[in-house]
Amino acid sequence: MTAVDHSAVEKLSLSDQNSKPANGSTNGAKKLDAADAEQDDSEDDNEENVADEVAAGTEKKKKKRKPRKKKKAGATPTAQTNPPTVPVSKLFPNKSYPEGQICEYQNENSYRTTSEEKRHLDRINQDFLDEYREGAEVHRQVRKWAREFIKPGKALIDISEGIEASVRNLTGHQGLEEGDSLMAGMGFPVGLSLNHCAAHYNPNAGNKIVVQQQDVLKVDIGVHVNGRIVDSAFTLAFEPQYENLLAAVKDATNTGVREAGIDVRMSDIGAAIQETMESYEVEIGGKTYQVKPIRNLNGHNIGPYHIHHGKSVPIVKGGDQTKMEEGEVFAIETFGSTGKGYVRDDMETSHYAKVADAPHVALRVSSAKALLNSITKNFGTLPFCRRFLDRLGHEKYLLGGEMYRPWRSVDTSVLTATGRYCIIIQVLRKDNVTGR
Repeated sequence: MTAVDHSAVEKLSLSDQNSKPANGSTNGAKKLDAADAEQDDSEDDNEENVADEVAAGTEKKKKKRKPRKKKKAGATPTAQTNPPTVPVSKLFPNKSYPEGQICEYQNENSYRTTSEEKRHLDRINQDFLDEYREGAEVHRQVRKWAREFIKPGKALIDISEGIEASVRNLTGHQGLEEGDSLMAGMGFPVGLSLNHCAAHYNPNAGNKIVVQQQDVLKVDIGVHVNGRIVDSAFTLAFEPQYENLLAAVKDATNTGVREAGIDVRMSDIGAAIQETMESYEVEIGGKTYQVKPIRNLNGHNIGPYHIHHGKSVPIVKGGDQTKMEEGEVFAIETFGSTGKGYVRDDMETSHYAKVADAPHVALRVSSAKALLNSITKNFGTLPFCRRFLDRLGHEKYLLGGEMYRPWRSVDTSVLTATGRYCIIIQVLRKDNVTGR
């Protein structure tokens, strides 16, 4: 076995150990330089990261800001505006309009409610009823607004134009395009009759009359949808002393609705109305007056595009023995007076209508032909007023045709009031479409 020199090994180990620090210091310097460079780079990176984080934070902050939700175009409105502007077809998108005040038949007509055949006949008239109920809903909303809008100090012209605009907005037919007024809109000009004037007064252009605190105002509104005319009226008074006059016509009108029905004679309805009306008294200025029905004014039945369709419903006893028939539509209206109960028509005319069965007369003047053509295409047999023609751009005309003159008492101190409901004589029941 060979022997090993341990001193040489130790020297070698020591020399190796002594040599390592020199090499290590060089490498350490290099490492320090590299570390410094890395530190500089890391600081640069950190600065860039901080900048990136700040930018990212700013972006996040920006993203947190939620944009305002824009209303969807065509969103379905859920409530009516004031004044009314939203068409009822948008408030009732499924066309399911509310029923009116339903009145069951009494006495000998009560069997109809339980008859299967009669119920079937009622169902087949649904389109007819839907059009009437749409018109009645327009009427109800406009009527509600008008009651709040009309006050002492309001001009008749502003009241009339406000009601007309509301009806046109709610039916969705402005009536400025040819034939549009025949689809839906005003059934007739608004009646705004003051004090001794009982009906058919509408302010022509330039009218300056203003409602006064002591006035009694009759408001008569007509709405139609496809010629189905809804006719209803009410009376406004601003002094408590007139309350009994208004109560008399309201009670009498409700009596007329209650008595109406299939096979009921018109004269019987008139007798019941008169009895109710004359049971009231009103004290005005310390003097007591019996409320009397105006005997030469009546209710009437309504046909497609015809506000007066042949039958009359009297408000006094006696007279017409004609019976009501199923499927007919009636305006049950009453007029009460503190005077003698009689009126005449000799005031300025504002209501006009084309006579449906008038004989043909050749018109030689071109302007007259144009006017008649416009009336036919825009109103047909629906009543209209001068301002309706003004809206269509007609000027310098003199109207003939069927005129509805205002009805007034000879005694100007007399006060008159009216109430009116539109009812449908259905097979099973009466539908007071304006009773809501």
